[in-house]
Amino acid sequence: MSDAAYGYHAVESLIRREPRRVAALHVQADRQDKRMQALCELSRNQGVSVLSCSKSELDALVSGRHQGVVAVLDPAAGAEAGGLMSEADLSELLSQETVPLILILDGVTDPHNLGACLRSADAAGVTAVIFPKDKNADVNDVARKVASGAAETVPWVRVTNLARTIESLKQAGVWVIGTDGDAEVTLYEQDLSGPCAMVLGSEGAGMRRLTRDLCDFVVKLPMAGSVSSLNVSVAAGVCLFEAVRQRGL
Repeated sequence: MSDAAYGYHAVESLIRREPRRVAALHVQADRQDKRMQALCELSRNQGVSVLSCSKSELDALVSGRHQGVVAVLDPAAGAEAGGLMSEADLSELLSQETVPLILILDGVTDPHNLGACLRSADAAGVTAVIFPKDKNADVNDVARKVASGAAETVPWVRVTNLARTIESLKQAGVWVIGTDGDAEVTLYEQDLSGPCAMVLGSEGAGMRRLTRDLCDFVVKLPMAGSVSSLNVSVAAGVCLFEAVRQRGL
């Protein structure tokens, strides 16, 4: 399987914002609708070559629902492109933000959920999304597809040591707020108007104990129904947009 982005929205966003990352655009030969024609024209205008392929050839490139379009990425350009940042870049970005809003994901192993979290983060104007390199999904082709272009717009960083990164955030004046169903305080009672980082763990185990211990505050989402928790991407959206509401944005 090639390193690739697929699905119309993800590919269009990538070609508009980072055309240098795309080695070639592969399109399904029997799809000639206006939407596809517009994408092909955009690609050529951005200097991206367009290759006509059969559906079976596209199926061989990626495992997901590609919608007749696959952008094969240039490995040489991928390391520094899109929303990916280094930890040093993160520090510089935080120094420029007066009231940062950060999303931290701890143990979100499903790339579908990671992609959905990136999409919510982009919509909420998040400063950056942070997640560990180990025991967490990466921004692969599946995550990019679900993110619908957000992987190329919202800054995100994979960190080697999440605990150390959280400590650095706290030293920079960022309040770290974890989410836990057993917390006594609800999300809506917590002040999110200042510099803060929202931490969400995996749907099953939640945050790791060390991560929870490093949080300045821990909040819960009130659940009125019979289910005990929300999908992590839904919970991320709820938390981020409560912060947006409190900030009057």
